Amino acid sequence: MSAKKLLVATGGGDCPGLNAVIRGIVKRAARESENGRNWEVWGSMEAFKGIMDDPLRLIRLDGGATSGIHVRGGTIIKTTNKGNPMAYPEKQADGTFKEVDKIPWLVDRMKSQGFEAVVNIGGDGSQAISQALHEAGMPVIGVPKTIDNDLGATDFTFGFQTAVQTATDAFDRLVTTANSHHRVMIMEVMGRNAGWIALYTAIAGGAEICLIPEIPYDIDVVVKRIRERYNDGRGFVNIVVAEGAFAKEGSVTAGEGELGRDAVRLGGVAYTLSEQLKSAGVEADIRETVLGHIQRGGIPIAYDRVLASVFGVKAFELVLDGKYGEMVVLKNNSFTSVPLAKAIADYNYVDPEGTLVNAAKGLGISFGI
Repeated sequence: MSAKKLLVATGGGDCPGLNAVIRGIVKRAARESENGRNWEVWGSMEAFKGIMDDPLRLIRLDGGATSGIHVRGGTIIKTTNKGNPMAYPEKQADGTFKEVDKIPWLVDRMKSQGFEAVVNIGGDGSQAISQALHEAGMPVIGVPKTIDNDLGATDFTFGFQTAVQTATDAFDRLVTTANSHHRVMIMEVMGRNAGWIALYTAIAGGAEICLIPEIPYDIDVVVKRIRERYNDGRGFVNIVVAEGAFAKEGSVTAGEGELGRDAVRLGGVAYTLSEQLKSAGVEADIRETVLGHIQRGGIPIAYDRVLASVFGVKAFELVLDGKYGEMVVLKNNSFTSVPLAKAIADYNYVDPEGTLVNAAKGLGISFGI
């Protein structure tokens, strides 16, 4: 009996735990051979570019290719946040680029290569592609991946806890140098439009100030908090700021977008905040640290390895059950699934009135309001 073929893709930004998901899928698929049902698992290089390119760039994912990869960062099948097949930048005769919907063509391409289903591992943008593939008739399962933890259908996305641990380790080191030099240290973390990494890091690290997108800050309140710290003799301040944070009278700090990439590139708010503080009369020595992609790389912590591995197993079992158009989720300590349409509809913002924010305030952390 010929083997069934499953395609796996990792899209969007890289994330600790991607390889653990891939390994989980492959190991669970291998168990089916014991029951006489053979599956071949293939990886599409750089998200769906591997299946879209000529020649094809696909690799066989078997026990040998995936052995021990759960402890490795990154993804063995690579990834990209460009070349969205829903709005693919196609070069025209005059040298300009036009965005083209390649989803119907992509579905035909995958089916012509004998793939019966796809497991797409990614964040909200990648799962929007999953939904489009599902609507176009391709059997697809989504797996939630993002360090931002901004998918509302699941309690946690894998990679988030590792990013928080990385940010907290860096913050701990900044506290000691801030103390030694009587400085204001501003540490910028990722998260896009959600402040989860910043909030968790601020609580774990004992920050004086935490600025997140969900709570636009008043620069005068931030300045007041800094001066209070210096007036009582402690003489140093540590601030965590999410890349999507902004002042009440300001806007998000962002750079130019890129061709074939939907999301605007955020970053630089640490320097914006530094200038705002100086303009407001803060006389203390101010330094800025932008962690950037350090939060995405490296070995996933144990929590993310477990979460990602179970997600991989569960994703393949959804394929076996034919529950397509679903995304694996962790909800109330249970591994289950939700429709992709719901997964991409519910953005997971920090609740300004929620338990974590209130607990942070109880610890004396200021949100600049």
